[in-house]
Amino acid sequence: MIDKDKEIVWHPFTPQHENSSDNIFIERAEGVYLHTPDGRKIIDAISSWWVNIHGHSNPRIAKTLWEQANTLEHVIFAGFTHQPAIKLAENLLSILPENIKKVFYSDNGSTANEVAIKMAIQYWHNLGIKKKKIVALEGAYHGDTFGAMAVGDRNIFTTPFTDYLFEVAFVDLPTKENQDHVINKFESLLQTGEVGIFIFEPLVQGAAGMRIYDSDTLDLMLKIAKKHNVICIADEVFTGFYRTGKFLASNYLSEQPDIIALSKGITGGTMPLGVTVCVQKIYDAYLSTEMSKAFLHGHSYTANPLACAVANTSFEILMEKTCQAQIQEIAACHQEFIKGIKNHQAILNIRALGTILAIEIRSNEKTEYTNPLRKKIYEYFLTKDILLRPLGNVIYLVPPYVITKDELKKIYQTILEFLNLV
Repeated sequence: MIDKDKEIVWHPFTPQHENSSDNIFIERAEGVYLHTPDGRKIIDAISSWWVNIHGHSNPRIAKTLWEQANTLEHVIFAGFTHQPAIKLAENLLSILPENIKKVFYSDNGSTANEVAIKMAIQYWHNLGIKKKKIVALEGAYHGDTFGAMAVGDRNIFTTPFTDYLFEVAFVDLPTKENQDHVINKFESLLQTGEVGIFIFEPLVQGAAGMRIYDSDTLDLMLKIAKKHNVICIADEVFTGFYRTGKFLASNYLSEQPDIIALSKGITGGTMPLGVTVCVQKIYDAYLSTEMSKAFLHGHSYTANPLACAVANTSFEILMEKTCQAQIQEIAACHQEFIKGIKNHQAILNIRALGTILAIEIRSNEKTEYTNPLRKKIYEYFLTKDILLRPLGNVIYLVPPYVITKDELKKIYQTILEFLNLV
């Protein structure tokens, strides 16, 4: 099978000279463990790209999937509807900010952001108002589709496509040192009256290296944006579903976004699904008998019943006391680990928020995705049967919520062993 994989499969985010090496074949998974045919048990410490919040092969989710597959596997969502999609919308609206009123389905995080951007752009178009400029944060990553790339940082991910991307004004990620400068630049951009959209990853920039920034500063930026009638889009694809300790990172804010993009943890890592939710005024701009004012966006698998059904079961598990306690325990373990390791000479910076832990390792190279430590870190932890996929020289940990203290302890100990070798 590995030989066949080499011959015919193109893997993502992988230099092709590496694609020729052996990918690890996983035959099954359970809980936090990935099982190989030769008996290895690899701890999935990154929730398989941040999606698998309840552990692999969750029996309740699997039962739901089987039952739904025997009832309704799919139906076109234009002109039709079904119970799993309606129930999921109700579940989400029961916990999302009170200003959020409408739920639009798609199929992944990048597309959820693409929908959000298009939704906001057409909002202004339908109103006949010219507010065509978009502001985003430096270091942003919102996905790999063209709109999502355009509002993301211009870097190795976007270089081949830069000439095809629309113009976006970027402001620095706010820090204690540059906060006044960022706020002044942000407000000066908005004072022109030409800005219609502000998009951001609230509190944590994931792909940029788990960069955490202050909620008070973001709150101030949203307040300024609302003063200047700017649509605020929160990309909660990574930060949603209690990754930061609260259901949304936006729950740490007083000001709330107008549009929120959700994905990743929504189905517990079982099925692809994206959701874009918005306030009533966004939806109202589309209320018209003119077809040209309709939101003409959709996907063949929009609101797929299988995905919506498992998302509902994942939501039920997430809301239970046991899961909530596990989330808090992971956060507490991270903080305890930080106390004992923060002064290690190999660490440039260590930070955590909720279940997210990030360790920036000192390096002669710049802290970025292509830092050569990336390969060394990845391979070292795999030899210890731990899956960590570093962002350059940044080790990060975002485990499934079912992970135990002993399993976390093993990961922490292995991190310390690695730091002692650097």
